[in-house]
Amino acid sequence: MQHQQQLVDLFTQHQSWEDRYRTILRLGKAQPRLDSEKQLDDVLLAGCESKVWFYGQYDQSTGLIVLAIDSDSKIIRGLISIIINAHQSLNHQQVQAFDCVDFFERLGLLTHLSPSRGNGIRAIITAIKELPAMSPS
Repeated sequence: MQHQQQLVDLFTQHQSWEDRYRTILRLGKAQPRLDSEKQLDDVLLAGCESKVWFYGQYDQSTGLIVLAIDSDSKIIRGLISIIINAHQSLNHQQVQAFDCVDFFERLGLLTHLSPSRGNGIRAIITAIKELPAMSPS
């Protein structure tokens, strides 16, 4: 939850969409890239206009979500960074309870995204919520 508040603080300090957009791009640039050998067609998410490679699971020892997501689009990479950071340190129950669409609204982002980008965000969120839970060892 601490990561979510940091993102809220980061985005609410910017009043203009242009500043928020630049922040998204900066986050995307800082987001680690998937190695090219992991950018496989069988892990591409359906419902995204851009290519989005999705890897996710729950760590067996901690029960916390682990995500590795990448895209060929700069803006989507930034949005992915927000999604990954917002889910960091969450367990399965917390992930299921977390309303990521509402979170994007609180950041002041969702109304400025094109419908296709909004659909892509929803596809990523759906993939995260559909990850099977794992019990800690």
